Amino acid sequence: MIPLVFHPIYSQLPLPPKHRFPIEKYQGIKDQLLANGVSENAFLTPEAIPLEDLKVAHSAKYVDSFIDGTISQKAIRRLGMPWSQQFVKRTLHAVGGTVLTSKLALEHGLALNLTGGYHHAFSDFGSGFCVFNDIVLSATHMLKQEGIDKVLTFDCDVHQGDGTALLASGNDAIYTVSLHCEKNFPARKQHSDLDFPLERGMTDDEYLYTVECALQLAFNSASPDAVIYDAGVDIHESDDLGYLNITTKGVFERDKLVFDACKRHGVPVAAVIGGGYQRNIDDLVNVHLQLYRAAGVVK
Repeated sequence: MIPLVFHPIYSQLPLPPKHRFPIEKYQGIKDQLLANGVSENAFLTPEAIPLEDLKVAHSAKYVDSFIDGTISQKAIRRLGMPWSQQFVKRTLHAVGGTVLTSKLALEHGLALNLTGGYHHAFSDFGSGFCVFNDIVLSATHMLKQEGIDKVLTFDCDVHQGDGTALLASGNDAIYTVSLHCEKNFPARKQHSDLDFPLERGMTDDEYLYTVECALQLAFNSASPDAVIYDAGVDIHESDDLGYLNITTKGVFERDKLVFDACKRHGVPVAAVIGGGYQRNIDDLVNVHLQLYRAAGVVK
């Protein structure tokens, strides 16, 4: 049984009407997995990440200001979501979920979180709905385990993992790869170990070829002992914030390429769902479900 990580709080956050963040999708993914025959026993519930653990990647001042609500209005605007105690609680459990997923991946070879991919979070500020960088924090946790000397972060969200790139820069134990739409948020890109800027309007064949090339280069260059995979679906042709034209089948094929590469190299992989911003939640959930189909969780 492939471990799945979920907490109800993933979707429990009141937001202003017509807010851009699709908070309902996380519960929707779990509901559809259950409807497709996944056992409730496959789901593990994460705890909130301890505050001291956050300070491995983030400044104490930033962490404390977010937790106690003294964070500035300017910083809140940059996050793109209103501050609340519930926002704090959800954030800590979401990040804790990815850390738990990374632990389970090392034990089982593969594990999937039903949220995660908060790759726009920097040391002392958050951005684009991302408060704390769960990818870097989880990679750091993996590196504490025996036999894990290098972690590959393979980020296929349509937006560059700028926070991940900068936080991991200078750390030879974390090898960062980002495949992203070049003319899209963030306007100012950072330097990953490998960046693959994609043209707007790219379709399946060219995209999947690029993913294959990126995987080959990444494994040859990094020889990783573990992988964290950000399976963002904002590459989809129907996504409001993506600007690529990848079909649902293309998303499935991409995810399968990543899992097959990890299996071929005998490397454990922790997957997070990343971005996805279609207005129709049912359609969005269906695209996210391709990750679980590619992993063999459901058919």
